[in-house]
Amino acid sequence: MEQNNLQLRSGIVGGTFLSTILNITLHDVLFTVVMVVIGAVVSFFVSWLLRKVFSSKKRM
Repeated sequence: MEQNNLQLRSGIVGGTFLSTILNITLHDVLFTVVMVVIGAVVSFFVSWLLRKVFSSKKRM
């Protein structure tokens, strides 16, 4: 019975993975890359700005 459950789970996971991979287009990948770059840049500048704001308040 345990072997049957393993085969069923493997089939479900494999089928889901393959159907997802086949539906991803180059446009989706490029869009994701652009969003990651924008997010990283915004995160960096917000961190930098907050560090500047709070370090100047400590000096006062």
